[in-house]
Amino acid sequence: MNLKPLSNRVFLEPLGEEKTTKSGIVIPDTADKEKPMQGKVLAIGPGKLNDKGERTPMSVKVGDTVLFKKYGPDEIEVDSKKYLVGDEDDILAIIE
Repeated sequence: MNLKPLSNRVFLEPLGEEKTTKSGIVIPDTADKEKPMQGKVLAIGPGKLNDKGERTPMSVKVGDTVLFKKYGPDEIEVDSKKYLVGDEDDILAIIE
């Protein structure tokens, strides 16, 4: 799959939460169906145009792990796998 997002769009692979607690308790998949808030950047757009018609560079790059707004990105399905697409503004932080 080769995707090229437009403008300041970011294509993310959602990252699941830990399935086992620190004390060793296994949490089943059915326990929590909240939207993930972490993801890996798979593709980015060229950046948004400013008032002068120049591209503003993106602050994230492909491969970054990011923290994003819970209900910011839209969920899409490609080849039976779920992904997220949102604006760069939906990203709150880069996780290092």
